[in-house]
Amino acid sequence: VLSGCGVYDGTEIHEASAVLVHLSRGGAHVHMYAPDVPQMHVVDHSKGQPAATESRNVLVESARIARGKITNLAKLTTTDHDAVIFPGGFGAAKNLSTFAVDGKDCKVNKEVERVLKDFHKAGKPIGLCCISPVLAAKVLAGAEVTVGHEEEEGGKWPYAGTAGAIKEMGGKHCVKEAWTVFSLTPSYEAHVDTKNKVVTTPAFMCETELHNIFDGIGAMVKNVLKLTGK
Repeated sequence: VLSGCGVYDGTEIHEASAVLVHLSRGGAHVHMYAPDVPQMHVVDHSKGQPAATESRNVLVESARIARGKITNLAKLTTTDHDAVIFPGGFGAAKNLSTFAVDGKDCKVNKEVERVLKDFHKAGKPIGLCCISPVLAAKVLAGAEVTVGHEEEEGGKWPYAGTAGAIKEMGGKHCVKEAWTVFSLTPSYEAHVDTKNKVVTTPAFMCETELHNIFDGIGAMVKNVLKLTGK
């Protein structure tokens, strides 16, 4: 499920690409969806500033990542799919919800809320990375998720305050690394809430190298596919 195209006002493109690569490697057949709604705003990514005179549509912008093969989120059903995954990017907090503005008091897009509840009720796994775990924390009471660490640690975890909001929304936050370096062979961490079948990983919540983000997302995808039982 995509939320636009671009980290500051839509889906984080590297995260979406990583999810798609790992799903492909895992033998999954993928369909991409996005809500047919206006973006909260448009950000000039070269300046990091909103472009006040522009407006864009989430579905249309998401089609850029999907290479045109995108479907309105309203048509996503559990009967046709074994799992659902939400990449991160500020679009999850701006277009799929109002978290960027309202924090713990945010509202979630009605179709996003429906999809999360439907997959949860059907016992089918839900994968989320970066900021998107806030969606599960808001919609699925008591869900265990991770957005990484709970302290900024000198800028390594610039969005650490998100963990506090997750707790205030009734979710359980579990501290995880984007990757684990204290071993001869680094491992890449995802938190698996086995009760709710929710799998999360920090991704770009951490300031680290791109390959660590890529492999951390791989751990999330691997666990989502494992939970499908296929």
